[in-house]
Amino acid sequence: MAQGSLPDFPALEARHLGEVKFVPGPIDTPAQIRELTAGADGLVVGFHPLDEPRLAALDASVKVIGRTGVGLDAIDLDAAERHGIAVVHQPSYATAEVATHAVAMLLALQRRLLPADAAVRSGWGTIADIGRIWNLEGASIGVLGCGRIGRAVIERMLPFAGEVRVFDPLVNEDVPGVRVVADLDELLSDIDALTLHLPLAEQTRHVIGRSEIRRMRPGSILINVSRGGLIDEEELALALADGHLGGAGLDVFDQEPLPDSSPLRSAPNLLLSPHVAWYSDAALSRLGEWTVADVVSYAIAGSVRHGRLAVDPVGPRVAGNA
Repeated sequence: MAQGSLPDFPALEARHLGEVKFVPGPIDTPAQIRELTAGADGLVVGFHPLDEPRLAALDASVKVIGRTGVGLDAIDLDAAERHGIAVVHQPSYATAEVATHAVAMLLALQRRLLPADAAVRSGWGTIADIGRIWNLEGASIGVLGCGRIGRAVIERMLPFAGEVRVFDPLVNEDVPGVRVVADLDELLSDIDALTLHLPLAEQTRHVIGRSEIRRMRPGSILINVSRGGLIDEEELALALADGHLGGAGLDVFDQEPLPDSSPLRSAPNLLLSPHVAWYSDAALSRLGEWTVADVVSYAIAGSVRHGRLAVDPVGPRVAGNA
């Protein structure tokens, strides 16, 4: 089993698991992939890009790629399908963690905890130093995307907000306690906060751009713990700078690590975290164990137990859900 450079997942610390042998190594170039995967049944990867040239370099023995995470935008799924290689990812390993992170960011921004903390550290401060805090109990919270994580966010927000509304083009059924709307325009109209829970694809890139941001209520909050490419970051920085948005919380970015030149670095009322919404000690353990177990299971029996097959040479492709 070939393994690209990964964090120290507990399940991967042992290099042998029964009859399964793990061989770690770099996979930055097709030549490195060819060398690492010689005779391997599967490949375990993190955020490594796997485009057509890299997938073509996989040894003919490779049956499956295990992605340690949810997002699949770094893997050319069409190329994997052409080469007859299964791709398994883990949409549910950190649902609770990501949803909690999104809500924590939203509440911290709504309660203006960043300026409140700064006020105390600089002497003490007054309400004027903290800024306007709108009433959460009378607020309308928008959720864009109603997959596992979107629904977990909804469950967490219902006790706090006056209204939770959701839009997802793939969801038509009622969601208990929630107003399901017909389109993005209706979702954005007069909302106090918006949280994003979509996969990144061609049709979702910059789904939140200038017109969408300006349609949101002045002083509202934008949260993204899904994929950085969902938001036009330049327009977000402008909306924070001119005060149209009251705050934003980002765990993900178009380019990671966030470049020094990014306008987000100087934007006000912006709460940042370094793509760690997924993390807890339990989630880290699950991710390693589930990915390894699914790669081994598919290599041996052609099936997976924990994750989802985004590409299965003997079955239909299933799109990921954030």
